[in-house]
Amino acid sequence: MALRTIYPCYFDVSLTRAAGRRVSKSEAVPQPNLSRIARAAKAAGLSIAEEDASASHPARWFAKEGRIVIEYAGSKEELLHKIAEKL
Repeated sequence: MALRTIYPCYFDVSLTRAAGRRVSKSEAVPQPNLSRIARAAKAAGLSIAEEDASASHPARWFAKEGRIVIEYAGSKEELLHKIAEKL
C-alpha cells in the first residue's frame, strides 16, 4: 500500500486543471474543505493515515487548505474518483 496525499484543491470546481483541480468539473464541488473530504473518504471506506490542517499544496503555498494522507493500493486518480463520488 502506498501513501497518497490529497489536497482540497483537487476537488475545487472553481479551479482549472492547471491551477490544481485533478477531477473533472462534473465531479468537482464548490469550496471543498478538509473535513468534507475526510467525511467523503471515510464514506468511501478509506482510512485516513494523517490529517494536517495547516499544510498547503506546493503550487498553492499561499492557501493553507490542509491535506489528508490516505493509505491506498491503487492509483491516485482512482482514489480521487472514489472520494469525488462521495462528495
